[in-house]
Amino acid sequence: MKFTGSITVPAPRAAVFDKLNDPQFFASCVQGVEDLEEIDPTHYKAVLATKIAFIRFRFDISVEIIEQVRPERVVAKSEGKPIGSAGRLSSTSSVILSETSDGTEVAYEIDMVMAGKLGSIGQPVLKSKAREMEKEFAANLITAFTHEEAAT
Repeated sequence: MKFTGSITVPAPRAAVFDKLNDPQFFASCVQGVEDLEEIDPTHYKAVLATKIAFIRFRFDISVEIIEQVRPERVVAKSEGKPIGSAGRLSSTSSVILSETSDGTEVAYEIDMVMAGKLGSIGQPVLKSKAREMEKEFAANLITAFTHEEAAT
């Protein structure tokens, strides 16, 4: 499955880049992230708890930053396994940051593959969940910068 989109964040490109590359900040924008651990500056582990359809999943996730061009682009690979269930997920995510008159456009592309029990759930259900998580992430990211701007 492939997902693409963009959001505009009311902040300078360098500030958005720095925040998106702060693992604690990034995790705070994703609902369900638990136990984030930085292995080194380009490798992370976490647990992601979520509900897809009527099934609750907890995933062991590993993330590797495979490309980083400050303040313009980040590419990451993720691998995950549901805890206590068969299956796996893998994804490659690209983010490109562009300055706009309103702040920074964050354009993203996510290419995701799911196998096992996850793959059997069905693409419409998985796409719906991914879009829900995408909207939450965008809202959390914009809110974080809006609150930060108001505080200064």
